[in-house]
Amino acid sequence: MQVVKRDGSIVSFDRNKIICAIQKANATVDAEDRISEEKIEEIAQSIEHRHRNRLLVEDIQDMVESKLMAENKYPLAKNYIIYRYTRALVRKQNTTDESILALLHNTNKELAEENSNKNTAIASTQRDYIAGEVSRDLTRRILLPEHISKAHDEGVIHFHDADYFVQPIFNCCLINIGDMLDNGTMMNGKLIESPKSFQVACNVMTQIIANVASNQYGGQSVDVSHLGKYLRRSYEKFRRKIVAECEGENVSEALIEKLVQERLREELKSGVQTIQYQINTLMTTNGQSPFVTLFLYLKDGDPYIEENAMIIEEILRQRYEGIKNASGVYVTPAFPKLVYVLDENNCLKGGKYDYITRMAIKCSAKRMYPDYISAKKMRENYEGNVFAPMGCRSFLAPWKDENGEYKFEGRFNQGVVSLNLPQIGILAKGDEDTFWKLLDERLDLCFEALMCRHNALKGVRSDVSPVHWQYGAIARLQKGETIDKFLYGGYSTISLGYIGLYELTLLMKGVSQTDPVGEEFAVRVMKYLRQRCDQWKAETNIGFALYGTPAESLCYRFARIDKERFGTIENVTDKGYYTNSYHVDVREEIDAFSKFDFESQFQAISSGGSISYVEIPNMRDNLTALAQVVQYIYDNIQYAEFNTKSDYCQVCGYDGEILINDDFQWECPNCGNTDQSKMNVTRRTCGYLGENYWNEGKTKEIKSRVMHL
Repeated sequence: MQVVKRDGSIVSFDRNKIICAIQKANATVDAEDRISEEKIEEIAQSIEHRHRNRLLVEDIQDMVESKLMAENKYPLAKNYIIYRYTRALVRKQNTTDESILALLHNTNKELAEENSNKNTAIASTQRDYIAGEVSRDLTRRILLPEHISKAHDEGVIHFHDADYFVQPIFNCCLINIGDMLDNGTMMNGKLIESPKSFQVACNVMTQIIANVASNQYGGQSVDVSHLGKYLRRSYEKFRRKIVAECEGENVSEALIEKLVQERLREELKSGVQTIQYQINTLMTTNGQSPFVTLFLYLKDGDPYIEENAMIIEEILRQRYEGIKNASGVYVTPAFPKLVYVLDENNCLKGGKYDYITRMAIKCSAKRMYPDYISAKKMRENYEGNVFAPMGCRSFLAPWKDENGEYKFEGRFNQGVVSLNLPQIGILAKGDEDTFWKLLDERLDLCFEALMCRHNALKGVRSDVSPVHWQYGAIARLQKGETIDKFLYGGYSTISLGYIGLYELTLLMKGVSQTDPVGEEFAVRVMKYLRQRCDQWKAETNIGFALYGTPAESLCYRFARIDKERFGTIENVTDKGYYTNSYHVDVREEIDAFSKFDFESQFQAISSGGSISYVEIPNMRDNLTALAQVVQYIYDNIQYAEFNTKSDYCQVCGYDGEILINDDFQWECPNCGNTDQSKMNVTRRTCGYLGENYWNEGKTKEIKSRVMHL
């Protein structure tokens, strides 16, 4: 049996600690109030025989208290409680030593696997994690109410990003890059004026991105359409220069234009290369590349649409090519993420820019990006607007400024708390009255936790992050001015996430959510979650939003906690994971078009953020099928991405079969990579996508089946 300590670390159950604690309390009471050594042994044994994989240390202590009270040893129980309280005071002095030392010695596996983009062996990353451990500790012990911390530990909810909660910073945002480029900004006390060329604009933009990433903990997005203006400035600069150089010479207009276009293409390539290489080589203060998404949108009516078409095409071309790794092999970079917008002019129905969409499809087949947004469906869901997600998947709600104009850039998300839906279904045991009662109780808990996030930002002054609040990324506030006005009125969002609608439906209705009975229930649940968010928004004037949680690691955390607490439940805890948000389980047989049709209704409800995905086998050889799916996205679903079932090593680009080595690890036969977070591996036999482990026979055990590899 494993015991979860207060600092989140896990140790083996030690019955001697229970015995020792009771004996110490025993020594403090009169003889007639003491309990015998035999009874102490019985108490320790009864807890040891609970047959639970994992217990919280607080639960063990509660059991001891109950046993002492049952023996009518009230003075002893009182002293044991006092002993616990005294120990709690000692713990409040320091609870981070072990976790920090484990981090420094590279023995903290949980942190090492938490973020594949952060290498815990590097000093700068370790510095961020050390600060994160201190923040998480202070959050659990002091900053959050005890019942919320306990709910997080028990997997009732997940309080996201507790490792940054101690700081007055927010989650994710849409940078107002147009304002910063057009009107200038400040960095490190130096004035950055509006660029005069595309190359300089690209350089300034990447510096802004790095600065922004260092002063928030979530992702950010940049609309590259703001760069079209600067590509035209470069064109005009080159034309003036070449015309001047050719003055007095018999040079045709066609030749002049040819020379201008050659120089412009060189500048375009260099500028986009600057974006790609800067983002992948700059390190922010949290020890990783900036988490940034480039929003690729060709908007009809944009005076710079032709320049933006050139920019987007070049971004896709360079992403298709990849970036060289240490071995000189072209690989897929983690950042920037790419989101490509499908509209009437490029949705493969004879539009002017269909050729760029075909380039995007080739890029998706080889590099897994871009993701796709349907402008048509987004307009239906967001009052006619099309705009970028914040970072990758979190969306803002429509908001109008004092002039009645919609505004999206320069807005942000205050933070996220997610709800474990399957756990409610397990406790409800199929009874809807019990379910709705429990759901209300836990939503009240989520609201309280979210208000903790909101209140932590109240009174924050613009000086904490000048790039955000004073120099244009979000606002142009004065020094010392508070950010409070941006926390209300729906200017920023604050998000209720959720995990496991699919498993909840199985538990409550005994059928998949794709079954008509299950679908009716799942839609009711989603609409109720949305209703509560809307209610909170009306009551508080704060922008509560329902968010299809994209935190894949949370799918495993909730499932692991529930399996340890409730045991193995078929098709629920036995899988090792819960499905993300509203998604249909990957094991269910459903074609891509039907999946998008079905999940689209949930995207409309979960307007604070959502994305759907489908798996396309052998995408590189299946461009025609991929194009058909992209066409279907435009007409049927707002936001989608592709996964593939082909083996693929992200380190070296190898796309053959990845096998198991003698140490029972997946290993790329080309470069020797064994980091599974950096490879796509086909799960043979049953398609299970959860955590795999070795059984005693050293064969790969997946769910109830065994793979011999």
